[in-house]
Amino acid sequence: MENSTMDKGLKRFIWISRAEGISFLLLLGIAMPLKYAFAMPLAVKYVGWAHGILFIAYIIQLLIVGIKLKWDELRILFGGIAALLPFGPFVFERSLKRNSKSE
Repeated sequence: MENSTMDKGLKRFIWISRAEGISFLLLLGIAMPLKYAFAMPLAVKYVGWAHGILFIAYIIQLLIVGIKLKWDELRILFGGIAALLPFGPFVFERSLKRNSKSE
């Protein structure tokens, strides 16, 4: 039972991670150019709002999963830094999958 709870938490983290990564790319690649090139600030307002909520959910879920799975502080820190970089959550997810296969 404990293992399925951990799996659910990790799956939830991966889905939040993907959504957060996509929202960040949408913010940088579509909303920001619309704001500055075409004077459409509402794109940044709404995409930025969604990204902010997803970012907070990502950090909270990262901490929850990191504690439950007993990740070391460096892995949790890497996950937090990954959220600040474009494509970072995707790279972090890939490293998690690579590490889980080797364990």
